[in-house]
Formats: sequence, C-alpha cells, structure tokens
Amino acid sequence: MNLLIDFLHNFEPEPILLQISWLKIHWYGFLIALGALAGFGAVFYLARQYNLKKETIYDLAFYLIIFGLIGDRLYYVFYAWDYYKDNLLDIFKIWQGGLAIHGAMIAGLLVIYIYGKRKKINPWLLADLIVVAVALAMAFGRWGNYFNMELFGLPTNLPWGIPISPAKRPLEFLSDSHFHPTFLYESFWNFLIFGVLFAWHKIRLAKSKIKNNLENFQGYGNIALAYFFLYSSGRFLNEFLRLDYSPYFLGLRWAQFFSLLIILACLLIIALKIIKKIRQN
Repeated sequence: MNLLIDFLHNFEPEPILLQISWLKIHWYGFLIALGALAGFGAVFYLARQYNLKKETIYDLAFYLIIFGLIGDRLYYVFYAWDYYKDNLLDIFKIWQGGLAIHGAMIAGLLVIYIYGKRKKINPWLLADLIVVAVALAMAFGRWGNYFNMELFGLPTNLPWGIPISPAKRPLEFLSDSHFHPTFLYESFWNFLIFGVLFAWHKIRLAKSKIKNNLENFQGYGNIALAYFFLYSSGRFLNEFLRLDYSPYFLGLRWAQFFSLLIILACLLIIALKIIKKIRQN
C-alpha cells in the first residue's frame, strides 16, 4: 500500500499508452476495454450458474456496449453543452474523456428491459447480472481518468494526493500541486461493490440450488437495486471533492442530484417490494 501511495504522490501520468506511427493507443480507451472484458467475463461465469445460454449474454453485451457508450457520451455532452456547442467535433473525441455513467445507466436499463421482454427472460435477472460487469468495468475504467489527469478533487496535503500539471489545474488552484485522487476513491469503491455483488450472487445460487427454486425465485432485482444504491451513495459523497465542470441544481452538483434521485427511487422500490411480500404472506 505504501508503494502505491508513493507512486501516486510522485508519478505524473501521460495519456498515451502506446504510439506506432500515426496510431495512438490511449490509456483511457485501453482501461475501459479491459474493464468491460473483465466485467463481462464475470457475468459469463455467473450466467452459466443461472442456466442462461452464453449466446444470450453475448448478444446482450453487444447491445449494452454500443448503446451504453452512446448514452454515456450523449449524457455528458448534454450537460456540458456550453462547451460542445462551440466545439462540435470534440463530441466524437471520447478518448479524451467525457463519459457520464448515468447516461450509460439509463441506456442500459432500457436495453435490458427491451431485450429481456423480447427473449422472455426476467429483465430483473439480467439487471442483477449486468451490474456486476458495470461495477468491475468502472473500477478499471476510472484509472483512465488518472492518466488523462481529469476528474481529480480539491487540493490536499495527504500522502496519497496526486500531482496535476499546471495546464490541467483550475485557475484558482494554480499554486497547488497535489489534489485528491477522486478517481481512485471511486475505483476502490467499485471494486468493493463488485465483491459484494459477486458474493451475493454466489450465496443466492447456493441457496436456490438447495431449495431447487431457481426458476421461480422471487428476489430478482435486489442485487441491481443494491448496486444502484451503493454506487450512487459513494458518488454523492465523492462529488463534494471533485473539481470538474458540472451544472448545479438546488445547490447540488448535477451528478449529486441525480444520484440522490436514484437513492430515493431504490428505497421506494425496496419499500414496495417489502409491502408486496407482506401482503402475499
């Protein structure tokens, strides 16, 4: 851990992983791809335990990656329109950053619902599986923000503060050299969420096999709700430190406000599920 802290405190990253002639491979894109592969690898493993065909997950993964990226980017462009309206070509430069997870969540839920209904698979089960991939992909992908020197937080004297080049610092913090690695906080939080969700699946599968009721299991959706609640709670707190551009609404950064809506929606759905279960009993 001390080695990691020393590394973060002193190393100044570059956005380019590899360049061969005109071809540039960016850390950002590489880490997003690595995270997606790792995440869906975990989903493929779990899907077999649920007796889902691998072709089903392949097809769903394809649609989620395509529409998730589109939703990611469109959402970010929407709330950063003040910049993009004068730099339209920059909309397509996703390797420079500028993806918003909330946009991917909206697009992903729509894809999962439509796909599940068409394939006659419980969309809640699909959502429970996919959030495992999202958590792990985000855990890897946030390191791409590190190499781009973006999404960092307020200045700090803590030993794990990261150096930010003057060109990347907000004008009011030009005299500060080290900043909170908010990307790292979110990455570690997502690794923790992944561990919780993956373990939850394993426990559910073990109990379902004992009771032989996997097909008629009534708890589908709980893991997805846990993901949205946990991620949004961490994101809400992390936003207090972040310095990147964000519109404000009701005194909150937009991501905080949206995260708060998700938290409240999760609590409402959980309450309704509890009430339904009580009435059935």
